[in-house]
Amino acid sequence: MLILRSAALFVLAALLEIGGAWLVWQGVREHRGWMWATGGVLALGAYGFVATFQPDAHFGRVLAAYGGIFVAGSLLWGVIADGYRPDRWDITGALICLAGMAVIMWTPRNG
Repeated sequence: MLILRSAALFVLAALLEIGGAWLVWQGVREHRGWMWATGGVLALGAYGFVATFQPDAHFGRVLAAYGGIFVAGSLLWGVIADGYRPDRWDITGALICLAGMAVIMWTPRNG
């Protein structure tokens, strides 16, 4: 159950961070306006709180592990929101990052 909760928090963090950055990008770079950018800034702020709910108490470990989710999530966001087509190296790299995330976050530790 602990791994499921942790995974759900990582997914929520990715939605907020990647979605927030995308909204800022749309507002500024795609000239959609300040409301888009403001929504992005609010989402990015909410992302900052999500990591605090991870069951692991080590900030560095949680953020390092989240990096794997961020990489894979960013590619997936690009597919869904922008029609991006990842190649085999994008997918391979994302899978390596997810494996690294699982090792960092969920391998049993002594002590």
